[in-house]
Amino acid sequence: MSSAHWILFGGATLIAMMLGGTLVTRLPLSGAMIYLGIGVLLGPAVGKVFAPDPLRFAPVLELVAEAALLISLFSVGLKLEVPLLDRRWLAPLRLAFVSMAITVALIAAIGVLLLDLPLGAAILLGGILAPTDPVLASGIQPEAGARPDLVRFNLAGEGGLNDGSAFPVVVLGLGLMGGHDAGTVLAHWLAMDLAWSLLGGIAIGAAASFLIGSAVVFLRNRHDEALGMNEFLSLGIVAICFGLAELCHASGFLAVFAAGIALQRVYRRRDIADLWPWKRRSTLPERETSAAMKQDIQGFNEQIEKLAEPVLVILTGAMLAYVTVFPSLWWFTAVSLVVVRPLAVLLGMAGSTMPVRHHAMVGWFGIRGIGSVYYLMYALNHGLSGALAERFVAFTLVAITASILLHGVTAGPLMAWYTRGEMRRGA
Repeated sequence: MSSAHWILFGGATLIAMMLGGTLVTRLPLSGAMIYLGIGVLLGPAVGKVFAPDPLRFAPVLELVAEAALLISLFSVGLKLEVPLLDRRWLAPLRLAFVSMAITVALIAAIGVLLLDLPLGAAILLGGILAPTDPVLASGIQPEAGARPDLVRFNLAGEGGLNDGSAFPVVVLGLGLMGGHDAGTVLAHWLAMDLAWSLLGGIAIGAAASFLIGSAVVFLRNRHDEALGMNEFLSLGIVAICFGLAELCHASGFLAVFAAGIALQRVYRRRDIADLWPWKRRSTLPERETSAAMKQDIQGFNEQIEKLAEPVLVILTGAMLAYVTVFPSLWWFTAVSLVVVRPLAVLLGMAGSTMPVRHHAMVGWFGIRGIGSVYYLMYALNHGLSGALAERFVAFTLVAITASILLHGVTAGPLMAWYTRGEMRRGA
């Protein structure tokens, strides 16, 4: 296809998304399911419009998935208005770290015992498939406000956190596959790839975003400067937080997620003015200025997110043509979605005050998506090759596809059932 064909196709896709947006909300399908079908139709299996072979174009696909993941994480962080020290964060933290670790352990055990994978490869497979996606199922996305529904909040918080917390697992799997001394790999992994990567990423992203946001609010209120261009501010914060974290060998994904949470806390602070000794000059109240900034940034990010999601899902649908089918592919996909995820949530949240109905909802909606695509491409670019690479491509893409279909079909009915139950209990 020539550049003119690609531009025409891109424009037609955008217009079709706009015209069909309202219709999609009335269908018993999610947008991701439709985008997946478009990808299959346009991919090598049917229309042959483009051929995104994951083994050939892994570097480009990694960059595309990374960009989409950063946009999604920042956007989700902006929606989570629960204070950082609130006890409601305990559940997402347990899901993102404890339940995710159990997920990795279960998948690794299946890989070693039933799939005949080496230990490093089995851990890598667990790291690729463990992250959940806070975006793909529109029916369970979090609501704005300080009192969100707990199931939606837990799923969004988990998805934002475990997209970053999966990185140390992927690095560990690749390290063990590389034939390095296990003691050296584990010592470095514990100190740098695990402890510093997670804690440093959160600290760097939260601090940088809060300082930048506070400075912008100060300039707008005290000097009527730095007005407008909130879109540039949004992209700049994402780039700075990600870049700083990566340069410091911390998790850029966690930094961007923490940046979104920290930035929306800036607009909620009433005492930013007290941090500065100079006289206020702006005629706008501090809270009004910060709220307008946050609203513009969140709206802009949601629009970019709506563009990033279909691009990745369409690519996923097209990449299905490169899946090599083998018997263990089907039962492994079913076990990972229907057994491993609910069991990991049950074990990871054992002893918590989360009601049983919440356990069931969170256990079912462990949606695989952009994070798994990114980590698959990362692995392909960092040593995963040959027949093992083909198996990992199949495991990952089929798991994502099955997740999009199963969770897309069940999100509406299950969330309606759950909402009715919550209303009856609240009455």
